[in-house]
Amino acid sequence: MGAAKAYIANLIFTGDEWLNHHAVIVEDGIIKKVLSKTDIPAGIETKNFGESIIAPAFIDLQIYGAYEKLFAVYPDTNSLHLLNKYSNSGGAAFCMPTVATNKTEVFYKCIDAIRIYWQQGGKGILGLHAEGPWINKEKRGAHIESLIHRPSLQEVEALLNYGKDVIRIITLAPEVCSREVIDLIRSSGVKIFAGHSNAAYGESIESFDNGIDAVTHLYNAMSPLQHRSPGLVGATFDHPAIKASIIADGYHVDYAAIRIAKKIMGERLFAITDAVTTSTEGYYQHQPDGDKYTADNILSGSALTMYKAFQNLVKHVGIETGEAIRMCSLYPAQIMGFDDKLGMIGRGYRSNMVLLPELLNSADELRLIS
Repeated sequence: MGAAKAYIANLIFTGDEWLNHHAVIVEDGIIKKVLSKTDIPAGIETKNFGESIIAPAFIDLQIYGAYEKLFAVYPDTNSLHLLNKYSNSGGAAFCMPTVATNKTEVFYKCIDAIRIYWQQGGKGILGLHAEGPWINKEKRGAHIESLIHRPSLQEVEALLNYGKDVIRIITLAPEVCSREVIDLIRSSGVKIFAGHSNAAYGESIESFDNGIDAVTHLYNAMSPLQHRSPGLVGATFDHPAIKASIIADGYHVDYAAIRIAKKIMGERLFAITDAVTTSTEGYYQHQPDGDKYTADNILSGSALTMYKAFQNLVKHVGIETGEAIRMCSLYPAQIMGFDDKLGMIGRGYRSNMVLLPELLNSADELRLIS
């Protein structure tokens, strides 16, 4: 049993409310209580962070690589350690390594790497997000057209069996997958996200009502909202329960479009980085282009961290600070079913927290605490 510690800051955002001059009491990686700093029991080790914000640690559900190690090209534990390091640098204690449309053996190698990483005690990696290859070629974006295809039940079953307890999300185009495929994935406990899809409005609504959990990177690589054809974007806006991720870098989506989506969707919209890294090997040769990446002159990924996404949501979209924190922590936890232990600061939750500067444009160092 570890000794209890008290973390104090001018502001604590619990995920539900703002508290002034309070402390978070932590023991053995679990939050025991949140209380006024004047009520801290005697003898507890304390750390006072002063003019800072303690908030729930961020969670990134879509990231491909870091520090010139694209996970699909280097499917090993070193790449995962680098992904975790990069995520931590942006306030995300947890991330979901993502592999875009690729050969089956690449997905299998990535599954193997995550299992080994966990066996070795590696932290912060939630599992695998398979983005494709069961998507629509018309909305492939930077994905490799020759590898995109409709799945058979046998192919899906084989991948799910091999990736049991590792694959957490599959992004697919519902219009190219049969109802049997959707039902099979759903029965395995894997979350299904609609993306890289040209589904019509009606097809989209039907898929939301029959197993789709969320939408991958709203607006990007999907049928748009048009006045006579509302598409996947319109269906996402219109459905009362469906959630969607969004890339808040100002390149993938204009900030005004994020603001419009947020007004319509409210708590159903959450942030991801969609971050890639420089790569000169494999199918996806991402090259830096300012604050974004391109491959074959196509926008292929972001240079975001979750903290940068959070800053953009506050500064450029105009979202209140607490709600922007929720978009980076609580809402991703909710979509994955982790919200009983992550995304909030409260009794019984895991003690993964991020320390944010009280002035969001401050040069103060960002750090994780636990």
